[in-house]
Amino acid sequence: MVAHDLVFSFFLIFTGALVLATVALYTKQPIIIAYIALGAIVGPFGLSLIEEPELLEGMSHIGIIFLLFLLGLDMQPSSLVAILRKATLVALISCALFFGIGFGIAMGFQHSALDSLVIGLAMMFSSTIIGLKLLPTTVLHHKRVGELMVGLLLIQDLVAILTLIFLGSLGSGINADEVSPPLWQPFVALPLLVLGSYLIVKGLLLPLIRKFDRFQEYLFILAIGWCLAMAEGAQAIGLTREIGAFIAGVTLATSPIAQYIAISLKPLRDFFLVLFFFALGAGFNLELLSQVIWPALVLAAAVLILKPVIFRYLLGNMSERPALAWDVGFRLGQISEFSLLIAFVAFERSILSEQGSLLIQATAIITFALSSYIVVFNYPNPIAVNDKLRRD
Repeated sequence: MVAHDLVFSFFLIFTGALVLATVALYTKQPIIIAYIALGAIVGPFGLSLIEEPELLEGMSHIGIIFLLFLLGLDMQPSSLVAILRKATLVALISCALFFGIGFGIAMGFQHSALDSLVIGLAMMFSSTIIGLKLLPTTVLHHKRVGELMVGLLLIQDLVAILTLIFLGSLGSGINADEVSPPLWQPFVALPLLVLGSYLIVKGLLLPLIRKFDRFQEYLFILAIGWCLAMAEGAQAIGLTREIGAFIAGVTLATSPIAQYIAISLKPLRDFFLVLFFFALGAGFNLELLSQVIWPALVLAAAVLILKPVIFRYLLGNMSERPALAWDVGFRLGQISEFSLLIAFVAFERSILSEQGSLLIQATAIITFALSSYIVVFNYPNPIAVNDKLRRD
């Protein structure tokens, strides 16, 4: 019965995605919007053809893991250190400013101080998926825009981890015996994970690759196994799976087969990213939208307008070219999948009201959609409807 349900769910998702993506291309709309719309249509709050999308949502996060792994494969450790040094100050200042904006708007709409705190925290981050999915591969790995975006998103991911740990230490969770990790844990866990990854790659994986590099199937399995092992290892020591996957990619980047692995895993990544956007649409309760539509629109407008301006100003002060600073700002002009996770954790621990959680979800979907429109129609990207802007 489960197998039938899963196969039927995949049939609905990918056949429906085919239909709506075709319509989107004919009408010159971003394909991402088609995936989100499909989730809303057939999900539990639409036609209820898929009533429990939790399994698919869990599977969809594998796409994010592969995305970060492939990103790491094209980044040498020495260049990563230089990028993080430049991006850290900009990322931290921008997080503080976005928190203040979100907190102030939530308070202005009569949300409680605790709700406003969580909403402000959720506004701090930009989407790794939207930002990197709409960035051409050549720009992502070989241009300044890609380097800055990677650095900013990585710092934001670390801040997000600390935020989740902070929220986990508050309120009362569902499990009474649940113990949250201390705030210092990520700062200890991260260097240990990097060191352990480096030693395993140097002492075990590279010798295996040299010995069996003629067997393409083995290399494919080795790459997936290493990526997911590091993802789970990071999760186990208090970090996130995404950071573990990125470190797995960076430490394997010195291998001569890094580019082969990146090309081999790209279709697998895209498969799971379709599930991610579908699950995002399916998880949104359309019946309650009227309760938060106006604050969601104001928050979304603030994010879409102010994030590019703030990044432009901060990066301009770091001697980056204005055109490049605007490019980065608009590509990061949305909130994040981490924002949705913050809303879930805070609601689960009775810190955030249902209305506050819905507000964050609505703002995420609005900014995901409109930010995609802005980038697809104005900047080079892999899914542009304009041939002049399409870059793989």
